[in-house]
Parts: sequence; structure tokens; C-alpha cells
Amino acid sequence: MKMKGSRILVECLKREKVEVMFYYTGGSVVSLIDDLHEYGEGIACYQPRHEQAGTHSADAYARSTGKVGVMLVTSGPGATNTVTGIATAHMDSVPLIVITGQVPTSKIGTDAFQEADITGITLPLTKANFIVRSADDLALTIKKAFYIACTGRPGPVLVDIPVDVQHQEVVFHYPEKLDLKSYKPVTSGHPGQIKSAVEAINRSRKPLVIAGGGVAFSGSTSLLNRLLDRWNIPVVTTLMGRGVSPGNNDLFYGGIGMHGSLFGNYAVVNSDLILALGVRFSDRIIGKPGTFAPNAKIIHVDIDPAEIGKNIPVDIPIVAPVKNFLETLEKQEITCDTSEWIKELKQYRAQHPLTYKNNGRVKAQYVIETANRLFPGNTIVATDVGQNQMWVAQYFKFSHPRCFISSSGLGTMGFGLPAAIGAKIGNPDREVLMVSGDGGFQMNIQELTTIKKYNLSVKMIVLDNAYLGMVRQWQELLCQKRYSGTTMTDNPDFVRVADAFDIKARKISEPGEVEDAIRELVESEESMLLHVAIDREENVFPMVPAGKSLAQAITTFEPFTKNNGVIK
Repeated sequence: MKMKGSRILVECLKREKVEVMFYYTGGSVVSLIDDLHEYGEGIACYQPRHEQAGTHSADAYARSTGKVGVMLVTSGPGATNTVTGIATAHMDSVPLIVITGQVPTSKIGTDAFQEADITGITLPLTKANFIVRSADDLALTIKKAFYIACTGRPGPVLVDIPVDVQHQEVVFHYPEKLDLKSYKPVTSGHPGQIKSAVEAINRSRKPLVIAGGGVAFSGSTSLLNRLLDRWNIPVVTTLMGRGVSPGNNDLFYGGIGMHGSLFGNYAVVNSDLILALGVRFSDRIIGKPGTFAPNAKIIHVDIDPAEIGKNIPVDIPIVAPVKNFLETLEKQEITCDTSEWIKELKQYRAQHPLTYKNNGRVKAQYVIETANRLFPGNTIVATDVGQNQMWVAQYFKFSHPRCFISSSGLGTMGFGLPAAIGAKIGNPDREVLMVSGDGGFQMNIQELTTIKKYNLSVKMIVLDNAYLGMVRQWQELLCQKRYSGTTMTDNPDFVRVADAFDIKARKISEPGEVEDAIRELVESEESMLLHVAIDREENVFPMVPAGKSLAQAITTFEPFTKNNGVIK
């Protein structure tokens, strides 16, 4: 049966079992969107108010559901507006398909109206990208795109489709199988390396697991926790790993790195063996190069060989899917005695808990603690970037994977609101809470219209300190409180803004109002925004300053020069 290229795309999406997609219309995708509405039964389509926001929503849909996110945009500025969203997904290994319209093939390279070399622009930010020059190639290309996006280390794939290709009529055939000779994801680890890992674990007395996003994305959470409980091995997480181990689990020692817990960083510094699962050892985790886990042998398990040894030396590298490795490990005899190690960690945690000072102002930490206590345990929390993100990571006790939706690698301001939308669309029966700062919230504030248009019940907390808080914190440390470019005392009244979008809202500025306001937020059956005026110069502590080791985490800036660290 002959079909136009635009219809072929729709049929391909259906073959890939796409249930939800996001799009923003434009001149070079008119036919695609028309056929999507004509023939795309079973595909729910959502149109945001900006292409970047839609890409973030598709990203968060993927993170929260485990399915592939899909975003369709027009050529030129429509395509380039997705770049930040693509980079965000790339850094956090999110399976995302971005489909872009393109000028006719005869016009490519002529600087035609709304032409942009989007495949060239996104080459460093995608796992793969394609420009389709014939409708005969379209079905195979879409098949490749979905396969590449969600196998191996997941990531974004871009498919660029010129207008004339959309109108070409060819016989439709969707391939059932693929054989990509240049792309062969690993499926199991090397037996010899796994044997060495087991021997190293059994010799250790202070083992520690670092769980990253690879554990959650591979569906290995339950298996990992079962093994940790059996072997009595403690665990810490990266930002991407939040929720891998329940926040109230006695073996969970919090986050690590720049704003990790003191007891989490202590565990890293004093361990004699690190089992790193699905992590990439980013600079925010390891602190000063060469000082990370100085006493530990390191076993690094990751599906991407490029990540192993990239940032820190590794003693036992294992290229394998995390789940496959853990299933193999489950069959081994692990006999290490960790009783004294656990006793040591418990004592340190009791002596150095996460804490903050009450001074009569609204504390963001208290707001997050209260939200954690009042919202259901399976609530999905989408954050923006900065202090709000770190406070959520520290004080919200996640009990499930895929519940902490945040731009961890790229640190994209403006991510929170559209991410909450994508998570809610993917999980309509669960509570979705957005936590954002005043700066990040304004970067995609237009998406309040999307919430209203689709009648989405998204709960929103805007922590307003009238600063770009995280940068201000660094200016306090490095610039003697010269707050250049970070002061935001001209913020709008977010309650009035929400009212303009016909969304219920409330503002609070006193500690005594917090509990009642968050309870109202939880009980609201419709979307609601809570504008919280917080302590303006509150900082995120603990903090590992740039160039310092994890052992030199600080809990105050006063005086910074005399504080040589609290982890001994």
C-alpha cells in the first residue's frame, strides 16, 4: 500500500506503541501534524507553549514512565528551540525522540526561510541523528531511532524530515527486525571481571555501593535492595539515583558530592571498597580529582565503556547492564562482615545529621520536610535547578525510583514546570509536585497555560528568595556578597500571575503558615500554586567548595578560611 511520508511517520509511531507525544506546529510540519490527527488514533497529542518546554515534558514523561518520549517540531527556530531539551536528556541518559521538519531537499544549504542544520547542531548532543532524504528510507530510520534511543545507554535521537519527503508516496513497509552492525550494546559482563569483583567484595570490611541513574533506569531497584539487605552493605546515591534506596532505609546514607550529606561523604572517604553501579563519576560527585575514596578499591559497573575510567581510575572495570550484573552477583556467595562498619556509619550519622537553623523566617528545608510528610509516598517531584533542587534532594525522602525528576547533568533552569507537566501526563493517577525557585520558574512560566488547557492537576511550590539563589551563594563565598546579576527583587506576584492563568494560588511568608498551606496544596483536586517567600540568604549546606575533597565539606561560610572540613 502506498502512503505519503507524513502518513508513514504516523504508522511508524503506532508500530512503536507511542501513546503520548508532544508537538509544536509550524510550516514544515503541517502535513505531519495533519496526518497525526487524521490517522493517529491511540496517540494522545499535547501542544506546549514553547518547543524547549515541550522537549522537557517529553523528557520527563520518559524519566517517570520508562517509555520513550517523543517531541515533534518545525524547522529552523522550532528545531533549534529543542536543543537545550536535547542536551538535558543527553546528559541524563533519557530515551527521547525529537522529530524535526526541514525545508525541501532542493533548498537545503541555500539559507532558505526557517532552515537550520539541526543534525549538525545536535551531533554532539544526540546518541544518533538522521536526515531522511527519501520516503523509502523513513520507516527504517524511525525503527533505528527508537531502537538506538532505548537500548544500551539510553539517550536522545533526532530525525530530520524535509517537506518534500513528507509528501512523497511510497510503499509502506515497517521492518520487524534490525541488524545494525556498527551498534551492538553489551548484554552481559565479563565472567573473569565479575569473579574479581566478588573476591574484592568478600575481602572488604567497609564496602559501599554508589547507586546512580543506571540502577533506576534498568529496573534494578528491588533487586539491588534485596541484595543489600542480604549482605548488610550500605548505599549512597547520586542525584540521578534518588529513590533507588528508600529514604528511610537504615542502610541508606543519603546523597554524596558537592551538596551530599556529611555522613554520605564520610562513607565514601572511609570505605575500603566502592561498588559503583550505573554512575558516571561527575565532577559534582568526586570533588577534587585524585582525592575521591582514597582508601578504596573501585569496581565500576556501567553499560557505557566510555564512562569507565573517564574521571577516576578504576580497579575492576565491568562493562555490563546493571541488572545483568546484579542478577549474576545474586548467585554468588558474598561473605564480607560489615557489622563494625555499619556501627561506625550509624554513629557518624547520629552525630552529623542534616540540619538547619530556625531564625523566625520561612526555611525552604522546612517547606520540603513538610511536603515530604504530607504528600503520598509515591509522589513524583519535578524540580528546577539550583538551591530548590538541592533542598529537595536532601530533605525529600524518596521511596521509589523514577520519582525525582530533575536536570542533574546539564543543570537546566526552566526544567521544573514543563517536567512536572510531562510527569503528570505520564502518571495521571499519581500526585505530581513541582518545586522551583523564582528564577527558574519564570523561564518557562508560559506553560501554566498548558496545565490549564489540558486540565492537569499539578501541584506547584515556588520558593522565592528574590535571588538566583545558588549563584548568590557562590557570590557570598567568592565575591564578598557582591550580588551582581542575581538580585531579583522585581519578581512578579506569582499569585496574581497564576490567577491570570485561572489557576488557584496562595502566598505565605510566615513559618506558622507552612503546614496549613501545604495541606491545602495536597488536598486540592485541581492545580494549585504555592508562592513561598523564604529566608533570602539561606544557603545549601553541607557544601564541598570547588577544588576541595569530599573530606573538606563545610557547614558554614563563617569563617570559610578557618574551616578545614568536618569529615575526619
